[in-house]
Amino acid sequence: MKFLRVLLIFVPISIIAKFFNFNETVIFILAALAIIPLAGLMGEATEAISIYTGPKLGGFINATFGNATELIISFFALKKGLFEVVKSSIAGSVIGNVLLVLGLSILAGGIKHKTQKFNKNIIEVSSSMLLFSVIGLTIPAIFTHTMDINLLNTKYEGLSILVGIIMIVIYILSLIFSFFTHKDIYAIEEIGGNSNHKVEKGWSMWKAIFVLLLATIVIAVESEILVGAVEPMTHALGLSEFFVGIIIIPIIGNAAEHSTAVIMAIKNKMDVALEIAIGSSLQIVLFVAPILIFLSLLFSPMSIIFNEFELVALIASVFIANRVANDGESNWLEGVQLLAVYIIVSAAFFIV
Repeated sequence: MKFLRVLLIFVPISIIAKFFNFNETVIFILAALAIIPLAGLMGEATEAISIYTGPKLGGFINATFGNATELIISFFALKKGLFEVVKSSIAGSVIGNVLLVLGLSILAGGIKHKTQKFNKNIIEVSSSMLLFSVIGLTIPAIFTHTMDINLLNTKYEGLSILVGIIMIVIYILSLIFSFFTHKDIYAIEEIGGNSNHKVEKGWSMWKAIFVLLLATIVIAVESEILVGAVEPMTHALGLSEFFVGIIIIPIIGNAAEHSTAVIMAIKNKMDVALEIAIGSSLQIVLFVAPILIFLSLLFSPMSIIFNEFELVALIASVFIANRVANDGESNWLEGVQLLAVYIIVSAAFFIV
């Protein structure tokens, strides 16, 4: 990910722009460009740490920090009460990973290698878990959208907390499954998007920890700048906070990981590319979403009730992921189809 480090120049530039009160749209763009390479550094640091801690603990670290950038951005959005941005970013991360990242990976790999094969057993486990998790996450929304609101005897927030607890339990059980009871399935590829590509050589344990901590702190600063500019930027450009949350923020938070998936596909490592896309989505649903629900209790409780547009896009996306994983091979046309769906979905969200 060395080519992304050029963007680190935007870290001081964005801070200066904020200090001198530049245009909010400019500040948003500068902060977004600064976050992208910082997320890449965080990924490299967690991978380096996993080399020293071993595959089991390393897998847990990668799973925990894999979506840390988006978690930090969402935390500051929660702090400002931008609940729609937070909820739409959860849905957008899943949709973006399954349609955009997977589509680009399959297209890029398919152009070079025509037909690519991958370990069907590994991907089936992750894609099936993603399907069940997303269905569980969307059931409260389906229920509230189909029931008369006057018949509900509790608040949405209480239901969301219960769902969050269940998701965290499933997440812990999935780690036990992956790293203990059925670790033989993952003998070749470790679970989680950030654990599969080559790490820069020469990183000591302490260097990796220092880079991880420093990147996390700077991302927190940049995230606060980014979130602070969301409302003025959306008003200036005529965008909805909903569109920013479901399309823009997921791309910013996961850009480094997305580029890795495409590179792995070009190298004909489709097992890695698919696990990055599907595994990252799984972490969002089972780990990030529940954590954000619990963090919202520090400010104002947030319900995890998605709107109808998000529901349709989420469920359709995970069904597509399962379809792609069903036959154990992919080609460039499947990538084009996934990208076409993503473009259509993005256009629909843009006009909402």
